[in-house]
Amino acid sequence: MPELPEAEFGRKLAERTLGGRSIVRVRCARDTIVFDGVSPTRVQRALQGRVVLAVHRWGKYLWFQLDQRPWPLFHFGMTGSFRVPHQAVLELASSPRRPSGEWPPRFTKIHLVVDGGGELVMTNARRLGRIRLRDDPRNDPPVGRLGFDPLLAMPKSREFAELFGKRRGNVKAVLLDQRFAAGVGNWIADEVLFQAGIDPRRTAESLGENEVRRLRAKLGHVIRAAVRVDANKARFPASWLFHHRWGKQSTARTSNGERIEHITVAGRTTAWVPTRQL
Repeated sequence: MPELPEAEFGRKLAERTLGGRSIVRVRCARDTIVFDGVSPTRVQRALQGRVVLAVHRWGKYLWFQLDQRPWPLFHFGMTGSFRVPHQAVLELASSPRRPSGEWPPRFTKIHLVVDGGGELVMTNARRLGRIRLRDDPRNDPPVGRLGFDPLLAMPKSREFAELFGKRRGNVKAVLLDQRFAAGVGNWIADEVLFQAGIDPRRTAESLGENEVRRLRAKLGHVIRAAVRVDANKARFPASWLFHHRWGKQSTARTSNGERIEHITVAGRTTAWVPTRQL
């Protein structure tokens, strides 16, 4: 699933392609699932002829700031992405398969053309993504119900500890809760806990002050590092758990040779290193 770094890559791609330009053509698939609460025809009318002033993101959600409201709000779901022609496709962290180079791609849900000839599409093979219209995307549901964005608005240490102290359940569930930290998904949660040396099964209230501080630091570090390389998994640091966590392999080891175990925590497959995470 695209997580915050992949969504941020999508934001930058959309802003480079569409920013400051007028949308001259809009094509929408007749998909009443992906187009949520609004018809494809209504989305087409709302975007046709509008100027894209900026592209914003909060957590895994993205939206275009147009010269007239409403604005389109996008969520990629499990397999969605923004794509442009003649550019290498970002591989999702969890996917070993590279998308084909056909244009427009299969499973295109919306296809935008701007003045000057730039094009951008949103694809969504499994139809779990969503396209909506909102007058105020940042404050309207669903974005308005989200917690802090670890890249854009990481709380100071004291505020982070206060927010964390109000949570119940195991620490991985807290990290995955979008009402706590928007944009954190499964691999990020595992990586943060690995680097922080914290057992994902521990209850949130069992963490000491130094552990919470370390958790905050590693959350920011992992997000910033992944965003810095545009979510290109081949460029993640070699020491990361990420490179060895997939496939539930019984022989999986970290770069230092530590044994990786796979268990279910918070309903998700979880990779962790018992000798390191206490």
